[in-house]
Amino acid sequence: MKHLVIIISILVAFNVNAKFVNGTVYDEAGLPLSGVNVVIKGQKSGVSTDVNGFYSIEVSSDKSILVFSTSGFETVEIKVGNSKLIDVTLALSKEVLIELAEEEDVSEMITSRPMLVAQMSKKAVNRSLSSSAYFHDQGVYHNTEEYATIHENGFRKVLDHALSTFSIDVDAASYSNMRRFINNGQLPQKDVVRIEEMINYFNYEYKDPTGKNPFSINTEVAKAPWNDQHLIAQIGLQGKKIELENLPASNIVFLLDVSGSMSAPNKLPLLKSAFKLLVNELRPQDKVSIVVYAGAAGLVLEPTDGNDKKKIMEALDKLQAGGSTAGGAGIELAYKIAKEQFVNGGNNRVVLATDGDFNVGSSSNASMERLIEKKREEGVFLTVLGFGMGNYKDSKMEILADKGNGNYAYIDNMKEAKKVLVNEFGGTMFTIAKDVKIQVEFNPAVVQAYRLIGYENRLLNNEDFNDDKKDAGELGSGHTVTALYEIIPVGVDSDFVKDIDPLKYQKVENETNSSTDELFTVKFRYKEPDGNASKLITSIVKNEVGNSSQNLNWSMAVAGFGMLIRDSEYKGDITYVDVLRMAKSAKGEDKFGYRSEFIELVDLAKSMSPQ
Repeated sequence: MKHLVIIISILVAFNVNAKFVNGTVYDEAGLPLSGVNVVIKGQKSGVSTDVNGFYSIEVSSDKSILVFSTSGFETVEIKVGNSKLIDVTLALSKEVLIELAEEEDVSEMITSRPMLVAQMSKKAVNRSLSSSAYFHDQGVYHNTEEYATIHENGFRKVLDHALSTFSIDVDAASYSNMRRFINNGQLPQKDVVRIEEMINYFNYEYKDPTGKNPFSINTEVAKAPWNDQHLIAQIGLQGKKIELENLPASNIVFLLDVSGSMSAPNKLPLLKSAFKLLVNELRPQDKVSIVVYAGAAGLVLEPTDGNDKKKIMEALDKLQAGGSTAGGAGIELAYKIAKEQFVNGGNNRVVLATDGDFNVGSSSNASMERLIEKKREEGVFLTVLGFGMGNYKDSKMEILADKGNGNYAYIDNMKEAKKVLVNEFGGTMFTIAKDVKIQVEFNPAVVQAYRLIGYENRLLNNEDFNDDKKDAGELGSGHTVTALYEIIPVGVDSDFVKDIDPLKYQKVENETNSSTDELFTVKFRYKEPDGNASKLITSIVKNEVGNSSQNLNWSMAVAGFGMLIRDSEYKGDITYVDVLRMAKSAKGEDKFGYRSEFIELVDLAKSMSPQ
């Protein structure tokens, strides 16, 4: 008997040119527009923007044309081309402009257009603040936000303290959180403001690294703008830039807070929109898992290839907020999944998104610190993304990032999400050097006293510099890190320099190196991302004071602003006008508009300040 074998081949057709396009739709005031219809021209079905103005739509080819339309605004058509991210600004329709003109009793439309747009902006802002800020519509507002106390660094006499040691800090959460306060009409409390994070929110035009080291070293010295008898020394690092296609494969676990406290529009809805931007940056070789936690923790998306974007986004869309917050259980499960999917030589990372309001299981700052310190030994890095306000726990988020080989950003809107997860994707997600420490030895022949501006929560003991067991900050691909020292030269009278009584039981040697050519020596230690032994780099800074560069002018402007809103005792005679002048002169190219936004924030803060 003969057996007849029939093989049936099924060809599944698919469009290799299909892709997802994401973006945010804004009005002319720069506020997100919800409910905007986004369709592919020639098709009837499409999507609508969410409460944060975000949309995500699958297109069949680069030739597709997206049509954006909503009542009261002009319709816009945009060809997709090779873009994956398309932001759109919709202008008011002529009919609405005429209606507004009649309301404002304006007779000449041509001359009144700027006023009408300004009026529209004012009304939109008022609507936004009344409906969402501090969640007035959800009942009485109780502020339970938590911030660690910052004891500002003071001046230290070089003869008593020749060494200054600290860890780098690439976090930028303090800046965007500070911006949230000012945009909501109030100056932030002192402990919201971490000046080093404000400075490091911005990139600087430092030289690229050459040779084997993963970063370049850039130093500069100039007069302090708030005290012309003092100097400012800038130390800048430029991380090596690695193109996206050359980055190692990623094993990423999204750890998402879906507890009841995340129900507000600027929490879980914004989180979902933000993570869709990140999903769009994934490559086929990358894998993503999703762990969520509320009263308990659970896995809602098994490890999924980065090219299966539709499946990942559908998992995000299904998330809903409710229940208590078992953050500790979520961290345990996320790290377990990351370890199971570990990629040798790859980027293994947990991305935690939360308001930090943990209230079940391990929840105290001390217990979270012990938990995350244990997990960092497993070779998995951490990115912490903060959302929301009212119950925001900044102190807990900062501890998680600092102790977990991580970085920390605060997402207050889709523009910030785009900055962190798209424009700075490599720096946020890919570590090129870990445990980066800086130690500066000042020359007492020329330096009487110094103070490190910011980095209060990153200070290390001097002996920690050579101890490879001591944790320090991570540097991402393309990241810049900037630190400023304020220096009081020898011979300058200062109330900041305090003397102590002579010691009784030991002899104090006040001999110094007679050379005045060198201002200080700066040393760096770092480890490879998967290494355990640190490498040393040393650089000498000459005692030469020059004209400040655009880089230094900008960092001094940001530092000055930080001292003003903190009402620092070290702010000297600097004013908001001085900050604005320096910032405007140092704005530079400003590709993404971050520096222009800073100038607007300074102007707003100036109008709120008693000064």
